[in-house]
Amino acid sequence: MQRICVIGGSRYFGKLLVERLRAAGHQVTVINRGSTRPPDGVEHLVVDRDDEGALTAALDARTFDAVVDQVCYTPVQAAIAARAFAGRTRRYVMTSTIEVYDPATAALPVVPSGTPVPEENVDPATWRASLDLPWHDDAYLEAHYAEGKRQAEAVLAHAGGFAFATVRSAHVLGGGARDFTGRLAHYAARITRGEEITVHAKALPTVFIHYEELADLLVWATAADFTGPVNACSDGPLDVHDIAEAVAAQAGRKAVHRTVPAGAEASPFSFDRHYAMSNARAKALGFSFSRTTDWLPGAVTEALAVSAAPTD
Repeated sequence: MQRICVIGGSRYFGKLLVERLRAAGHQVTVINRGSTRPPDGVEHLVVDRDDEGALTAALDARTFDAVVDQVCYTPVQAAIAARAFAGRTRRYVMTSTIEVYDPATAALPVVPSGTPVPEENVDPATWRASLDLPWHDDAYLEAHYAEGKRQAEAVLAHAGGFAFATVRSAHVLGGGARDFTGRLAHYAARITRGEEITVHAKALPTVFIHYEELADLLVWATAADFTGPVNACSDGPLDVHDIAEAVAAQAGRKAVHRTVPAGAEASPFSFDRHYAMSNARAKALGFSFSRTTDWLPGAVTEALAVSAAPTD
């Protein structure tokens, strides 16, 4: 049994992570602002993680074997967490994102199209963090989501006081109504209504992961001993046409595409730039991934069921 703290963990794969840690017999503490209660048997600390004094007071004398931070979006939040958990945990795992590799958001090393992007393309140990930027501004944070994640990783990588690992998740699918992002639901709704899917002229593939597989990987990461970043994605990249056709096949409809000009916004998962990740490091460390074709049909079925459900 381990003592594990989950910051966030109130919805989607974070909620499933908490459930699986508890089912495995671990002693789990959840920290959130109180909007959602964790399952029975899980300790609940109601506190705003952005309030350093309140967070430190709430933690009191608690110590943990591992912390899983599901909701760290800025270097300011990372710095607060680094100070609050220094000496309180052996291991700190941050949930990060494929977006850190998006070449539209930073000057990154060029990776040839079709070559899976390795972790070293964004090294948190060498990335510069700027805590004085307006990270408290919601509009700024939304516009700089990828950079916020990169800088948060950098702060925690330099913190010391615990072993730090970051799990860079691919685009997460599955769960039907549990999926709050609505991206697969976008396809289910539009295709069943015969509406257009907007795509780039040369839509490039990206990588995905099922929400249950991501929860499993995070459970694995709490007990592992690696440090630094690992990419989390199922085998088998897909492009926007693959996604649309998978939905159309199950819906019994034809996917209708409309090409948008270069640089214009398109449907979710239509990308005109390459940053599909490599999962080779996680495999070498011992994690076994599924293939997207193993679970995509089930995820589509769930999305179509939500699309067909009454709205009143």
